[in-house]
Amino acid sequence: MTTVTATDIQNNFGKYLQLVQTGEEVIILRNGLEMARLISHDKTVSFLSDSLVGVLKNDYDDKKMKAERMSKYESAD
Repeated sequence: MTTVTATDIQNNFGKYLQLVQTGEEVIILRNGLEMARLISHDKTVSFLSDSLVGVLKNDYDDKKMKAERMSKYESAD
């Protein structure tokens, strides 16, 4: 995962698009707050389908899923 400012992504979009194409995730910050995330199409489909499977099985805990996703970013610092 790569974290960049909105200004940096604006000035170097091609560089970060190439990172996304190789499977990297790019988090975009504005004034120090996470505003957006760039991920590949394949990862998007995977994330959504994994979440949907949990919903269909009536086994989806949104608070648990959010905590799991957030723990990835908290440990990355």
